[in-house]
Amino acid sequence: MQESLGSIGEQTACEYLLNLGYKVLERNYRRKWGEIDITSRAPDMTLVFVEVKTMIQKPNGLIPEDQMSSAKIKKFKRACSAYAEYNKNLIDEKRGWRLDVVAITYSPADFDKPISLKHYQNI
Repeated sequence: MQESLGSIGEQTACEYLLNLGYKVLERNYRRKWGEIDITSRAPDMTLVFVEVKTMIQKPNGLIPEDQMSSAKIKKFKRACSAYAEYNKNLIDEKRGWRLDVVAITYSPADFDKPISLKHYQNI
């Protein structure tokens, strides 16, 4: 069975975060009110929710970040807020929590290594 582009992107994002010293706590948290691709802890102990956007390079210049509409950001914030409310034990009182986006672009011919990976913190 072939892995989906989204799964490949999420795995790449996890590897990227781990290389930065993050600890991945949970992946693909889904509830009826939303989903969170990656829940992690940053090296400074901040709880970080990560939305991963993955695309194959497009000739029209469209980039993964373009998928983050204001409605999607609002839904992501709502899901993370609910998760944080039910998992207060994961939140460091001094550091709190934040929302990040990791945007990944692959070449149409090669999914082994992204041609672009951008990390937007505290969206």
